[in-house]
Amino acid sequence: MRKSFSLITAIIILVIISTLMVVMLSLSTQTAKQTGDIYLKEQVELLAKSATEYAILAIQGHDNKNSCINSINIKYPVSTNPQYDINVSIYYIGNNLPCDSDHILANNIATSDSNGTVIIDTIVTNLQSDEPIRYHRRTIQKP
Repeated sequence: MRKSFSLITAIIILVIISTLMVVMLSLSTQTAKQTGDIYLKEQVELLAKSATEYAILAIQGHDNKNSCINSINIKYPVSTNPQYDINVSIYYIGNNLPCDSDHILANNIATSDSNGTVIIDTIVTNLQSDEPIRYHRRTIQKP
């Protein structure tokens, strides 16, 4: 009777240890995947912020008397095999703007404080990931 009780106890301990090892292994692989996903998410957010700032710089440097900048398309990194596609759409709010009617949200603003305001939609898409990543950022700016 004693030997059988020892054998059952040993089997129960082995089952408990193997269950704990399986849980540890699954948690460690899940943590590695989460670390990669967090890295890609942070990189996409930084690219969206940089593209928005670039769009503001482009609007400020553009001669707005004849036309307006409607969109900016960027591939990052600049190479034969880019990893990210960045699309920036710019919509204008103001008074008597020379832009396309597709990119003007309001062209009859009465207050001078709101004249020349832009809404910038930035969409960053990962082109080379197993899981597609798409990040959208919308900002209202007064360049």
